[in-house]
Amino acid sequence: MTEPNNRPVRMVFTSRAGGASSSPYDSFNLGSHVGDNPADVAANRTRLADILGLPEDRFVWMEQLHTNHVTVVDGPQDCPVEATDALVTREKNLALCVLVADCTPVLLSDHSAGVIGAAHAGRMGARNGIVRRTVEKMVQLGAKPENIQVLLGPAAAGESYEVPEEMAADVERHLPGSRTTTREGTPGIDVRAGLVRQLLSMGVRNIDADPRDTIADNDFFSHRRDGTTGRQAGVIWLTGVEA
Repeated sequence: MTEPNNRPVRMVFTSRAGGASSSPYDSFNLGSHVGDNPADVAANRTRLADILGLPEDRFVWMEQLHTNHVTVVDGPQDCPVEATDALVTREKNLALCVLVADCTPVLLSDHSAGVIGAAHAGRMGARNGIVRRTVEKMVQLGAKPENIQVLLGPAAAGESYEVPEEMAADVERHLPGSRTTTREGTPGIDVRAGLVRQLLSMGVRNIDADPRDTIADNDFFSHRRDGTTGRQAGVIWLTGVEA
């Protein structure tokens, strides 16, 4: 077994604490598109790079438009990758980043094949197959479903994510297992539950999910709870260390 600091793949989720941003983005906001002071976002991203021990130019961000588009990257990018909601790479020490504030950040790796992915799975992206397409792209690059490890990050929980009945039924038709009931007894969506079922159907068995609810937990940014707010991140990278 490798030591914690010598893993072939690293996966990290941030929270909202410990950054430079002021209210309503307080304080570790990593999103540059939400109206925060650009200097504060830049300071937060520099701190993230310092903490993770990677050069800042090795972090790849996405435009994220709730699509089901997956992009393969093979090196640093000068700007966020346009119109995509998932990234896949075989490049070592290249950090793939997904920004969220209730959507599910999904980090995937097959370290044996040397392939990783990061997906932004909001309601529409998950409904339209963003995670399925990410796994398929990883398989095209040599990954095997049975070897893929998936980590689902903090996100809106079904007990808090109330939606109209027609919307819940629609998502359930496309992402079976996602339809649920909130703590108020109203129709709801549990994106993580639907994604787990979808991944299992694809032969992915190594799945972990952080159960924390971004709507109910003030340690995280939540667009549904607060409206104008910041974004936390999920980050994954291949370290180059042999398993």
